[in-house]
Amino acid sequence: MRERIHHAWRVAGTGLSFLAFGLGGLFLGLCVLPPMLWLVRDPERRRRWARRIVQRSFAAHVELMRRLGVMTYEIRGRERLARDGLLVLANHPTLIDVVLLVSLLPNADCVVKSAVARNPFMRGPVRAAGYVSNDDGAGLVEDCIAAVRAGGALVIFPEGTRTTPGQPLRLQRGAANIAVRGALDITPVRITCSPPTLGKGDKWYRVPPTRFHMVIDV
Repeated sequence: MRERIHHAWRVAGTGLSFLAFGLGGLFLGLCVLPPMLWLVRDPERRRRWARRIVQRSFAAHVELMRRLGVMTYEIRGRERLARDGLLVLANHPTLIDVVLLVSLLPNADCVVKSAVARNPFMRGPVRAAGYVSNDDGAGLVEDCIAAVRAGGALVIFPEGTRTTPGQPLRLQRGAANIAVRGALDITPVRITCSPPTLGKGDKWYRVPPTRFHMVIDV
């Protein structure tokens, strides 16, 4: 009975986490970030402020999930992220990888899918933070190189999507093209999630038998 109660709580906590994330993105996009367009005239300064707000919001969301008993996490080598102009390449085992990574980076830049950029819950933060959209195929590599050279910490998942459980890793060429053509150093990050959850094709309510533990190894 006790295990069933804990399981039901984690299902409820996971659902609450998803709800909080959606409403939080909507609140930022409608109430917090728009005033910056009027108060901060310098585009670069405004972008950095927006990214810091997104970082703090993501960090608060990770802490919410921890306090709800949904997850625990561990960060190894965090000091290696305390620099500007990073090309961060990471594997992608679970849905919240980007949330946990961005929560560690005050000037994070990301390559986002065009569908995410149009999502009403995420559209405001994505635009305010100036994230790179992947719908510009021809200029995407140059946009990414420019983002790193401008001092941003560009986060890319070379697989292009979440890892398919039981399948070998298949890396796309984009991340390598950015590194080679831009002559950029790579900051590799290894993410593990145990037990596996929120992977590709997983339903959010299919929670594991115990709360999951994530390790970010920079």
